[in-house]
Amino acid sequence: MTDAASVLADIHSEYDFLDADDRYRLLIDLGRALEPMPDALKTDATLVRGCSASVWVYPTRAEDGTLHFLADSNAAITKGIIALVLKTVQDQTPAAIAATDIEAALAPFDLKAQLSSNRTQGIPNMIALIHETAARYL
Repeated sequence: MTDAASVLADIHSEYDFLDADDRYRLLIDLGRALEPMPDALKTDATLVRGCSASVWVYPTRAEDGTLHFLADSNAAITKGIIALVLKTVQDQTPAAIAATDIEAALAPFDLKAQLSSNRTQGIPNMIALIHETAARYL
């Protein structure tokens, strides 16, 4: 199991044990723990389209070639979902990110059943943006 997979498995084991309200709190806590994204990077160019909340994603490339994503949202639960998505790909090579099935990694959380559709509708767009970014660096 990769580091990302084991981290997600640990989060899921806690998530699976919780009732709906506590699941929301867990997502909010994950979002609060995200690395802060400077307001200067929250522009139209970094805005993810199709999200009901505002979501920004800014990729950077480290000297070792791995990609690091800064991301934020103006909605606490959405920010938690972003944190889950980033846990699957953060600080990995473009090839590893391109090969990661983010949807499958998040499937155990069954977010569509737990959250309203307007909270989850932008997830595919964010995932597509991450995969497109990785492809550009390949």
